[in-house]
Amino acid sequence: METSESQELNWNAVTKRLPKHLHKFIVKQPYEQYTAQNQAVWRYVMRLNTNYLPNVAHSYYLEGIAKTGISIDRIPEMEGMNRILKDIGWAAVSVDGFIPPNAFMEFQGYNVLVIASDIRTIDHIAYTPAPDIIHEAAGHAPIIANPEYAEYLRRFGEIGSKSIASAKDYDLYEAVRKVSILKEDPNTEAQEIEEALAVLNDIQNNMGELSEMAQIRNLHWWTVEYGLIGTLDNPRIYGAGLLSSIGESEMCLKEGVKKTPFSIDAAKVSFDITKQQPQLFVTPDFAYLSFVLEKFANKMALRTGGLSGVEKLIQSKNIGTIELSTGIQISGLFSKVISIDNKVAYIQTKGESALASRDKELIGHGTNYHAAGFGSPIGKLEGINLAIEDMSPRDLEIYGIYEGKQTTLYFESGVKVEGQIITGKRDLRGKIILISFQDCTVTYNNEILFKPEWGTYDMAIGKEIISAFAGPADSESFQNLTEVSTTKTHKIKYSESEINLHDLYQKVRDMRENKKLDFELLARIANELKDKYQNDWLLALEIYELIYNYNTPLKEVVYNHLTNLKSIENYTKLITDGMQLVAKEEILL
Repeated sequence: METSESQELNWNAVTKRLPKHLHKFIVKQPYEQYTAQNQAVWRYVMRLNTNYLPNVAHSYYLEGIAKTGISIDRIPEMEGMNRILKDIGWAAVSVDGFIPPNAFMEFQGYNVLVIASDIRTIDHIAYTPAPDIIHEAAGHAPIIANPEYAEYLRRFGEIGSKSIASAKDYDLYEAVRKVSILKEDPNTEAQEIEEALAVLNDIQNNMGELSEMAQIRNLHWWTVEYGLIGTLDNPRIYGAGLLSSIGESEMCLKEGVKKTPFSIDAAKVSFDITKQQPQLFVTPDFAYLSFVLEKFANKMALRTGGLSGVEKLIQSKNIGTIELSTGIQISGLFSKVISIDNKVAYIQTKGESALASRDKELIGHGTNYHAAGFGSPIGKLEGINLAIEDMSPRDLEIYGIYEGKQTTLYFESGVKVEGQIITGKRDLRGKIILISFQDCTVTYNNEILFKPEWGTYDMAIGKEIISAFAGPADSESFQNLTEVSTTKTHKIKYSESEINLHDLYQKVRDMRENKKLDFELLARIANELKDKYQNDWLLALEIYELIYNYNTPLKEVVYNHLTNLKSIENYTKLITDGMQLVAKEEILL
């Protein structure tokens, strides 16, 4: 169901296509909660990026900034971005930090950018482990102005959302989400961060064999997030993680970071989100990204099905779907598979299950009807070369498969179905996809798989499993698919002193926007910074920017203050880069 908050959102032609189970992840952008310091952080990063990145980023970067409605001077509003994004067939929604990987991919498959609504704090201005609006809006959005890359992104989401995760993948997601939230909150105790990191490291070190989701998450990381394009000797940046990090966008191109030709092998290379990346992959062009993606998809259970596909679904412990050769789809929590000679003989789900065809639930075969699970044999009948799905009406009559007939079906696997046929269901092409029995007993050797007292037995028809993927065939079949994490992003609680500092930021911002300088007020703010907020370098830099071309004693005062702050290691490069940019732009009000 839609939340009351999502009902207040402005839906457009793109977001209206989103399935309802994704609505719960969407939040209203808390624009009024952004402080003047938050706005200054956005502006600082964007000014540096638009000055530096055109020299090292993909040529679409600046064009994309304009096409997607990204402002240099203020944090973008979702509604404004969407008015512009619609022209390239995309949209953006605001979410609370990291969302589950399958949900993230599914949004992407619908041409919707997921944008974390929070913004990094000044302490993490160069790089943040948490997704934030700088990373999402200023990193992801610009490059989708390139049609070929936009299609890769959409296709990646479409395929990625079907990848099967392991139970450990969900533990990893929750651990990463918690660490990112704790690290971004300046009020978090160091011990709490250390404990969360220890949990994360333990999970990362004991993931075992990489699931499909883990592998496709790796591909996403090394392309969409941290991808380089061009040649190994002269690569350019297109990954959002690099475009949004003023620190790593420069570091990544140095010789210390290994550059490797992008290939399907990147799916096996894991990453640590809390650290800068020691290696990056370079694709020759965007078309090659799609080539590798399709190559990977050909190995997924989505396209191979079979026994391994069912086993992956069982191990995932989450709702998944198998599709049989007739096109009938079975969705649910897969709990059991019987196999003979590496071929599936029988499958079983437990709890709410649903049947579908062509991604649409079969009428009368939803979770209410199949509330206790669903089981069915797979394969051909013993001694008959013709599979049930390939039988004509005449063939079905010959082999005793018709309504009202008391029959016993012996499968090659040893599964036996004995009961009276009530009816059959066919698809639009006339192919039989489901047979229902009453007074039915299903056995495998000495094991009873279904008893008459359990009610009607519905048998799916198909000689093999051609596809297995995460999630239901019809998203409307299940009410509670992916759950929203119970670990919520912290809303930073500001002290009275911090609130006063933000007010000073606002006063300086107002002067710049109104193009009216009050030198006396700027002097008082500068003095207050030196007395009460000695380490706040960003507001001092903004004052320096405003007065740079004026002959005023205040300029030397602020210059000296910034020079003193540069001696603090964490501030040296931030202040130096900022001052050099001011000198280059020569802003004059």
